[in-house]
Amino acid sequence: MENFKIQRSDQDRISTLSISGFLDAHTAPKLEEAIQSLIDDGRYQIIVNFSDLTYISSAGLGVFMGFIEEIRNKSGDIKMCRMSPKIYRVFDLLGFPTIYQIFDREEEAAARFGPVKA
Repeated sequence: MENFKIQRSDQDRISTLSISGFLDAHTAPKLEEAIQSLIDDGRYQIIVNFSDLTYISSAGLGVFMGFIEEIRNKSGDIKMCRMSPKIYRVFDLLGFPTIYQIFDREEEAAARFGPVKA
C-alpha cells in the first residue's frame, strides 16, 4: 500500500498542507486530523497543495466537504493548488471547482486570501 503523508507549514495567517501519496478511506482520517488540528489552533486560512498526491478516492474528497462549512463560518477558506490533471479531473467531475478555488501555484492561492486585516 502506498503511503500518505501530510506536511504542514504555517506562514503568517495561512497554513499549507502538502499532501502526497494515496488519499483513500484508509488514509482520509489522517487528513481529517490535520485539518481539525488547524481549526483547533484557530487557523482557518488553509491551502492544500496536491503536487505529490497520486490518488484520491471519494473518502478523501469527503474530508474537504466535511470541513468547508465550519471553516467558512469562521471567515476562513480552503484553497487548493498544484493538482495533477488526473487529480483535477476527479475534482472537476464532482463539481468541486464551483465550491473551491483551485490554482496552479501556491503563491496564487495565498494571494487570494487578500490583505491581512489589522
